[in-house]
Amino acid sequence: MKEGTDVFIIKAVLPVAESFGFADEIRKRTSGLASPQLVFSHWEIISSDPFWVPTTEEEYLHFGEKADSENQARKYMNAVRKRKGLYVEEKIVEHAEKQRTLSKNK
Repeated sequence: MKEGTDVFIIKAVLPVAESFGFADEIRKRTSGLASPQLVFSHWEIISSDPFWVPTTEEEYLHFGEKADSENQARKYMNAVRKRKGLYVEEKIVEHAEKQRTLSKNK
C-alpha cells in the first residue's frame, strides 16, 4: 500500500502466453478501478516436452492411459499456432460411443 493514498501496488510474475487479454479482463472485473502495467521481466525455458506421451508401465500407472493432465508446453505451443493461423492437431471428439436407443425395434 502506498503511504497516504488508497493505492495498492501488487507485483507478480505472469507468463506472456497468459497475459494476452489480461488488462481487459482485470479492468472488467474491477469495474475499471484497476489499471495493470505489464513489463517484460525475464524468460525461462519450459521444462516439459510438448510431444511427450506415456510409454512405460510406470508412466501409464501414474498418468493414466490418456494422460489427462494438461501439458502446459503443448497448450502454449497450440495457442501460438492458432494465433498465427498454423495447423493445430486437435481431437474434436474423444472416446465417443455409439448412441443407443432405449425403445426396442419392432
